[in-house]
Amino acid sequence: MPGQDVKRRLTTILAADVVGYSRLMAADEPGTLADFKSTQAEVIYPQAADHRGRVVNIIGDSMLLEFTSVVDAVNCAIAIQQAISVRNEGVSEDKQFLLRIGVNIGDVIVDGETIFGNGVNVASRLESLADTGGVCISRTVLDQIKGKVPFGFEDMGTQSVKNIPDPVQVFRVLPNPPAPGQPIVAGSKRSGLRWPVIAAICAALAIVATGVFGLRPWVPREEPAIVAEMAFPLPDNPSIAVLPFDDLSENASQEFFADGMTEDLITDLSKISGLFVIARNSSFAYKGESVNVKDVAEELGVRFVLEGSVRRAGDKLRVNAQLIDAITGGHVWADRFDGQVENVFELQDEFVLQIVSALELELSDGERGEIEKKETQKVAAREAFQRGWELYSRFNQPDNANSVRHFEKAIELDPEYGRAYGALALVYQRDGIFRWNKVYGRSRQSIYTVIVPELLRKAQKQQPALVHIVNAMRYLNLQDQNTGKDKQWRIEEAQEEAAKAIALQPNDPEAHITMAWALIAAGKPTAGLEFVRTAERLNPNYPSHYVLFRAAAHIGIGDLKQAADVLKHGLNQNSQATALAPLAASVNALLGRRQEADLAVAKWLSFEEHPDLQEEVASYRFPVTWAEEYQEINQRLTDGLRLAAVPLNVTVTSLVADLKRQELGDQSSTIRTLGLFGAQAVAAVPDLIEVLGGTNKKLRREAAVTLGKIGPDAKAAIPALEAIIDEPLIGFHAKTALGKIKVN
Repeated sequence: MPGQDVKRRLTTILAADVVGYSRLMAADEPGTLADFKSTQAEVIYPQAADHRGRVVNIIGDSMLLEFTSVVDAVNCAIAIQQAISVRNEGVSEDKQFLLRIGVNIGDVIVDGETIFGNGVNVASRLESLADTGGVCISRTVLDQIKGKVPFGFEDMGTQSVKNIPDPVQVFRVLPNPPAPGQPIVAGSKRSGLRWPVIAAICAALAIVATGVFGLRPWVPREEPAIVAEMAFPLPDNPSIAVLPFDDLSENASQEFFADGMTEDLITDLSKISGLFVIARNSSFAYKGESVNVKDVAEELGVRFVLEGSVRRAGDKLRVNAQLIDAITGGHVWADRFDGQVENVFELQDEFVLQIVSALELELSDGERGEIEKKETQKVAAREAFQRGWELYSRFNQPDNANSVRHFEKAIELDPEYGRAYGALALVYQRDGIFRWNKVYGRSRQSIYTVIVPELLRKAQKQQPALVHIVNAMRYLNLQDQNTGKDKQWRIEEAQEEAAKAIALQPNDPEAHITMAWALIAAGKPTAGLEFVRTAERLNPNYPSHYVLFRAAAHIGIGDLKQAADVLKHGLNQNSQATALAPLAASVNALLGRRQEADLAVAKWLSFEEHPDLQEEVASYRFPVTWAEEYQEINQRLTDGLRLAAVPLNVTVTSLVADLKRQELGDQSSTIRTLGLFGAQAVAAVPDLIEVLGGTNKKLRREAAVTLGKIGPDAKAAIPALEAIIDEPLIGFHAKTALGKIKVN
C-alpha cells in the first residue's frame, strides 16, 4: 500500500470449508444455515479457544483460523473433525455436515484483525486436497510437529495448486496410524481405515464417554490420568495444579508478566480451605516443557489441572485459560479475556471465582475478602516481585542475595506493597538464620532487632500470610530479652504465628513447614513431622529447607540414621543446598561415619573463599534450636559438628595414647575431644576413671563431662562418679554424668 508500512507476521493458518454446502442449502436452506451456525457456536469457537487460536473470519461456507502454535493448530483441526463426527451420529448421510481442513505456516499481511497473502492461499488449497472429514498439512507444518502430536502423516507427494507459483509437498493427517508422528511414504501399505470410518469410531467412543461422564461431546478429551498410577493419593478436597501460563508475547521480556499471573492465581486459590492446591515450586517445574495433563496429574497427585496462555502487546492483553479434569480427560471450564493490561488483577479475581464455581465450592466471607484483596495495582511492581521470588525460591546464598534488589524495586514502584516488604523481611531473616548476613555487612542482631521488624511494620498494613511466617521465624531465632534467661526462645508465640498463617492461606506449604519448625523446637518431633509431610505433599518438588526440617524431626525422635539418609538424599538432589551440610556433617560424625562427615564439611565451606574451619564451627548455630528442656539435643549436634572438623587421623585410639603420655596442660583438650566421640569413646573409660581419681580439678571435671557424653556404655565409671558427688563444684558434673549413664 503506497505511503504506508505493511505489517506482516509469520503465523499458522487453518482453513476449513463445508463439503457439499450448495447441495445442502438447496435441499434445506433454513436447516443448513441453522446447522452451520450451531457448528460455529458449539464446535469452531470453543475449539479455537481451547487450542489458543482465534477465528479470523467466516465467509459463506469457509472459515479461517489463526494460531501462534503449529501444534495447537493441528490438534485443533483433528478435534474439530472428531467433534463434528459426533454431531453427525444418527444423521442420514445426505444431511451430514462435513468439513475439509488445511493447515499451513506462512508469512501473512496483517490488516486489523484480518490476514491475507500466500500463507492463507496455500492453507485454502490444502483444504481443497483433503478428504471429506480429513486434514491436510504442508511440509513446513510437518517439520514443526513431528514427535509432538499422536498422529501419523501420509505423504501425498508434491502438488501444484491453483495460483501458487511453487509446488507444495502435502501430507494427509492420519489420526490413528501404525506409527504415530512419522510420515508414511505414498504408495506404502496403509491401514484400510479412512476418515469416515475413523470418524464413526470416534463418534461411538465419544457417545460412550458422554454417557459415562456427562461431558459436552464437542469438547476435546485429554488422555485420562490413572488414579492407581499417581505418585500420591488424591486428597479428600478437590485438588488442582496451576501450570505456568504460556507466554505468547513477541517480546520475551514479558515472561515474568505471565509468571506473575500464574503465581497470583496459585496464591489466591491457596486461600481456599476447601481446595488442595499444589505450590508454585512444583507447578513451575514444568515451565518451558511440553507436558500433557495426564503426566502432570499423576506426578503431582491431583485431579484438576489449570493451564493457559498470555499474550501481551503494549497495553493490550489476551488470556486463555482452561480447567481440565485429568481423571475423565474432559474440560470443566474455559474462558478467554481480551482487554487492557491494567485490568489483569480484576481478571485474576474473576478467573478464581469462576474456577471455584466450576468446582462447586463454597467460599466463606473471609476467603472471598482475602481473594479480592489487592496486594498491588501496579503491574511493574508485581513483575519486579516475581523476579525476586524466583531467585528467593532457589534457597542458596547467591540467589538469596540477588533477590534483594528486585524486592526493593517492587517497593520503590509501589510503597504500599505489603507482600514485597514481607518477602524482603524473609530474605534478611534467612540470611541471619544461615549466617549469610556477612554478604551485606550487617550483624545478625541488627537483622533481628532493626531491619526485619521495620519491614514487618510496613508489611502489616496489608497483613499477608507472609508476615506471620516471618514473625514465627523471628521468635524461633531471637532470644527473649525480657525473660532474663539466655536460652528462652518464644516457641509458643511462634506456633501461634504459624497457625495464623495457615488460617489465612491453608495451602501455603511455607506456613506448614514453619509450624513443623516450631513443633520440633518445642520437643514435639512426631507432630512436627506431620506438618513436614503436609508441606511436602502440597509442594512435591519441595526446596531443600524442607529436607532440613524432616531431618530435624528424625533427630528429635532419636533416629539419627534416618536423619542422615534424608540429608544425603537432599544433598544429592541439590548440589547447592549447602545449608544442609552442617547438619549432615554433625549427624554422620555422631554415627561414626567420619568420612561422610568430612565430605559434608567440604560441601558446607565450598562457597567460602578463605574459610577458617575452626572459626566457622565455633560460631555456627543450627537453625532448629530446641527449647530449654531439650538443650541436650543442641549440645549433641554441636559436638557432632566439632567432631566433623577433627582431622580424620585423630581417633579414639590415638587420643587415648596421647592422654597417657601428655603433660597435664595438654590433657584437658584431649579429654574434651574424646567427649565429642560420645559412645564411640567407650575404650577411653578406664583412663577417664583414672583421671577422676587424680588431684587436678579441671581434668577431673572434664573427665566427668566426657563420661556423661559416652553415656550408658560408661557404666563402669558409676562407682567412681558416685564417690565424688558430694564434692564442691565437681559433684554437680558427677551427678549430671550419672544421670546420663543410668538412663534406662
